[in-house]
Amino acid sequence: MFAIVSIAGQQFKVEEGQQIFVHRLAASEGDSVTFDTVHLIDNDGTVSIGAPNLQGASIRASVL
Repeated sequence: MFAIVSIAGQQFKVEEGQQIFVHRLAASEGDSVTFDTVHLIDNDGTVSIGAPNLQGASIRASVL
């Protein structure tokens, strides 16, 4: 499973357990953040595409 999400003006392909570096993220180490600008989700070949975003979809992450 992966998703395409916009974070701080950039698009990222994200997967569970992946670490990414995001510029200009207004959060501190240890914070939990949620991103709701999800453009696409691929769940084992079942693809959902937003127009431009998927309603009700979000990505949760922890700031390292």
